[in-house]
Amino acid sequence: MTEQLLLDAHLTQLSRALPGYRDAAGRLSRWGTHLARTLAAGGRLLAAGNGGSAAEAQHLTAELVGKLRDDRTPLSAIALTAETSSLTAIGNDYGFDEMFARQVRAHGRPGDVLLLMSTSGRSANLLAAADAGRHAGLTCWAFTGPAPNPLADACAEALTVPSPEPQVVQELHLVSTHLLCSYVDQALLRLRRTAPGQLLAAHEASAPLPAGRNGRAPSAARQLLSVAPHEEAPS
Repeated sequence: MTEQLLLDAHLTQLSRALPGYRDAAGRLSRWGTHLARTLAAGGRLLAAGNGGSAAEAQHLTAELVGKLRDDRTPLSAIALTAETSSLTAIGNDYGFDEMFARQVRAHGRPGDVLLLMSTSGRSANLLAAADAGRHAGLTCWAFTGPAPNPLADACAEALTVPSPEPQVVQELHLVSTHLLCSYVDQALLRLRRTAPGQLLAAHEASAPLPAGRNGRAPSAARQLLSVAPHEEAPS
């Protein structure tokens, strides 16, 4: 296959997936609002994946702890794939399938969000993480390849990319990561216009968070809402 044919074949696969992806990606706006409320009220995002999806999980958490475009208060997000000492210790002592689940039980609290990424939706360690997240009271979401698949079924909701090509699935997962972070930032701007008391009441009605758990008190919402409007950081 010549270079041009290889390019055309890849772009054709990508273009075929876009109409179905557009329909699936509609839920990202709602996810962004939910995640913004969770993080603003002192909650946390946990993310995990294998291989290329591990890198995408780290990409997502980097955008939240750092920033996507404009400066803002850092948000609590942990990529379970980046804890190399924990991963190797857990894998050695408990087996590969437990490498994320044990971290979920350690770091996750009721009301937090767990996002699991997989092109196949069949990775045993991600299925174990989803099970641990459900039992710990986390909201579990997934980015996967075509549905149906076990991981999508194991999570409360899933964004499924309708393509048989893992590369195309990962590329659209990256698009989803950027969109999700954009929707989070939009929602945070809206929440800044809401009185802190109203924000806390709304969040506690949907996902109660004990005050002061792990040092993450709901007063984080007031802190987030009191920061200055977005400004471009100096280059």
